[in-house]
Parts: sequence; structure tokens; C-alpha cells
Amino acid sequence: MGGQDVPDGGGLAAGEGLAADGDVRAKVVELRQLVEQARSMPMSASCVVNRTELLAHLDELSFLLTNTLSDADRVRADSAAVVAQGRDEATELVAQARIEREALVSESEIHEVAQREADRLLADAREEAEGLRKETDDYVDGRLASFEITLQRIIEAVARGRERLRSRSSLGELSEADLAGPPLPDPSAD
Repeated sequence: MGGQDVPDGGGLAAGEGLAADGDVRAKVVELRQLVEQARSMPMSASCVVNRTELLAHLDELSFLLTNTLSDADRVRADSAAVVAQGRDEATELVAQARIEREALVSESEIHEVAQREADRLLADAREEAEGLRKETDDYVDGRLASFEITLQRIIEAVARGRERLRSRSSLGELSEADLAGPPLPDPSAD
């Protein structure tokens, strides 16, 4: 596996974009169907699965999950950039308000108007920065919640699959005496 190329993501063309949340779910369903439809071994809970095919599917799933997690990292990084930009804009607005206020200080009435305007601009800048931060936080939280749900479903599917395998394995451990039932009476003993 170390020298293999990265899988193409189940048909994604290069540069087509990152894997969507649904691609991960679809790949998990595909893997589940592969196991469910595998040929059963006689007298066993085991099945025959093409190792190469299963590994290819797992590589694709890994690729899709890596892209999905990369999306989450990018969203988080983008949110930090948006918040920083909002802060820069707010700082610039505050600086502009101070300059305007100092220019109008010459008369008291003009000074009062300037003070009110500066306060309003500052409040607007803070409100805008807070709005941007909240919007960014909501977006990031939504994306992370979606990724959390997807990962939880995958974990649950894996747990169910493992439980089925364990229950199938326990059937295979029954002794032949358990399967044969009680011994029949010997007719020559009469």
C-alpha cells in the first residue's frame, strides 16, 4: 500500500473539487453492500471478500474522509481570516472616526456632533465585527456538526458490522455434539 497512488475518490476528476459529505456516506453504503453480498463460506459465518476490491474501497473512503476533514480545516482557517478582516475593518473605522472627531473639536457643538458620530461608528464597527464573528462561528459549527454526524454514522456502522461478525463467529464455535442433539437409544439394549 505504501507505493500505491492515491485513489481517485470514486470517479472524481482531478481539480473537480473536494468530496462532499454524501460521498462518504455513499462509500460506506457501498462497503456494507460488498460485505453483505459476499459469498458465504459453507458451515461458517465467514464470507469471501475480494481483498483487492475491499482495500480499494477502503482507500477511496480514506481519501474521501481526508478531503472532508481538509474542508473542515479550510472552513476553520477561512473563519479566522474573516474575523481578522472584520477586526481590521473595525480598527480602520475607529481610526477614521477619531480623525474626524479631532478635526471637528474646534467648536463645542461640532465637537458634540463629532463625538456622537464617532461613538455611532464605533458601535457600528463593533456590531459588524460581532455579526461577522457570529456568522462565521455558526457556519463553522454547522459544518463541524455535519462532519460529526457523518463520522458517528460510520462508527456505528463499523460497530454493527463487528457485532455481526462476532455473532457469526460464535455460531461457528458450537461443537458437533451441540448440533447433533441428544444420543438415540441403543436398540440392542432391550
